[in-house]
Amino acid sequence: MAPGFFLKACLTRGPGNIFDASNALDLCTINLRCCSPIPATALADVRARIATASSSSSSSSPRRPPTLVAVSKYKSTLDISACYEAGQRDFGENYAQELVEKASALPRDTRWHFIGTVQSNKAKMLAGIENLYTVQTLTSIKIADSLNKHRAVEHAPLRVLVQINTSGEEAKGGIAADAEEEIAKIATHVIRDCPRLRLVGLMTIGAAGGGKNDFGVLREARDRLVRVLPDDDGVWGDDEENKDESENVKGSADVGDLGRERRRRMLLLSMGMSADYELAVKAGADIVRVGTSIFGARQSKKDELSVQHT
Repeated sequence: MAPGFFLKACLTRGPGNIFDASNALDLCTINLRCCSPIPATALADVRARIATASSSSSSSSPRRPPTLVAVSKYKSTLDISACYEAGQRDFGENYAQELVEKASALPRDTRWHFIGTVQSNKAKMLAGIENLYTVQTLTSIKIADSLNKHRAVEHAPLRVLVQINTSGEEAKGGIAADAEEEIAKIATHVIRDCPRLRLVGLMTIGAAGGGKNDFGVLREARDRLVRVLPDDDGVWGDDEENKDESENVKGSADVGDLGRERRRRMLLLSMGMSADYELAVKAGADIVRVGTSIFGARQSKKDELSVQHT
């Protein structure tokens, strides 16, 4: 939704062809906070909580701070811009068309993360977004092939995470955590057959209140997967992680070539949302996806359209 949309909506003509904002008063009131610093203030609080949780993480080795993805689904570009001005660069969207519109309206150095279900007929649209940074919900070879096919060579390879269902709830989506062969098959296919994609990790939504248990399941799935991924010339893992780890292992006499590669190639874990992101960070999350705690409760598209046309 472009900046100025609400202003345009409010300047409606009444009887006598005279501008009348009375019918749009509620709309303006509802969306007044889009112009306020509220999202940026909430963002600062979330960042502080992540820093505190990270300092008390169960991880025994130093690691870089988790990436905060601000989930901006249904939120206006004004809300997103407030967070961008506060230094936030990573934003998450669930719907391809909404992401296309926002990506075209916001700065090009914004890093977009797609966190919704990837539909076959939307893969080309998604792959065409130059600054789409990751697709966190890969669940099939078919979708991987489509994203790979449509990712232009002049754009950076598209980072992907395989979505894992850690709770067993059908509504959550993802590949069952114990389907080790299927997970390995998709991951290996991306590495060997999709040069325009880069496998960087695993993602889960988890059950409400599932918290620590679901996060542990994802960690274990990651650890099992790393052990079976190909050691040939396939490229996988996170760039920044590779750089950090490669520095850490230089000169280590007790680490062989395979061990050195494994340490450089650790996969990221995307887990934790508004209700449990602090717990997720303590459990070792590399990426957390937080929406409501930053932007407030969301209206559905249906409700939003209803308000706009009242």
